[in-house]
Amino acid sequence: MRRMAFHFPPAGFAREVLAANMRTLRAERGWSQEFLAFETGLHRTFIGHCERGVRNISVDNIEKIARAFNVPIAELFVQHQHK
Repeated sequence: MRRMAFHFPPAGFAREVLAANMRTLRAERGWSQEFLAFETGLHRTFIGHCERGVRNISVDNIEKIARAFNVPIAELFVQHQHK
C-alpha cells in the first residue's frame, strides 16, 4: 500500500502566518503594539519581533496573544489573504 506524501510548507511558514495575523488583528482593533503588550503581559519589543516573524514564540505566549484578541489559538495560524 502506497502512502500519500504530505507536502510541508517551508520552514518558518507558521511563524509568518502568525505574524501577519497578529498585525491584522491588532490593526482591526486599532491597538498599538504597546497596548497589545499590556494586554498580554509581554514586552512591546517582543510583540514587534513576533509581528516581524523574527522570534520563535512559545506556546504559552501564543496563548496569551490569542486570549488578548479573544480568538482561538488555531485562528492565529489560519492563512488569510491580507490587505
